[in-house]
Amino acid sequence: QVQLVESGGGSVQAGGSLRLSCAYTASTYCMAWFRQAPGKEREGVAYITDLHTTVYADSVKGRFTISRDNAKNILLLQMNSLKPEDAATYYCAAKGGSFCRLYESDYNYWGQGTQVTVSS
Repeated sequence: QVQLVESGGGSVQAGGSLRLSCAYTASTYCMAWFRQAPGKEREGVAYITDLHTTVYADSVKGRFTISRDNAKNILLLQMNSLKPEDAATYYCAAKGGSFCRLYESDYNYWGQGTQVTVSS
């Protein structure tokens, strides 16, 4: 059983930055960030493998950076140049196995979410 706890959400103006953290109790091969805006489906933001391979959604490429530190059991999401459309509840997620993708149904461990608000 893997437990995930997010932190770091908050309110920021468009163009600003936030860094989200996710503390986990055990490392898994695939770790990811998802987000869900009100009235919308949850969408994948980025994932990182245990080998530090990263994949990003097109909407955040060049602005967001996902990283992990297995020694400290921390998953990070650095978000720069934030836009109002980035506002959502952000969730960290984890799965085992060795095949990663940004499909919500693949992930069996989830955090409780942290809210990000971006004002224009």
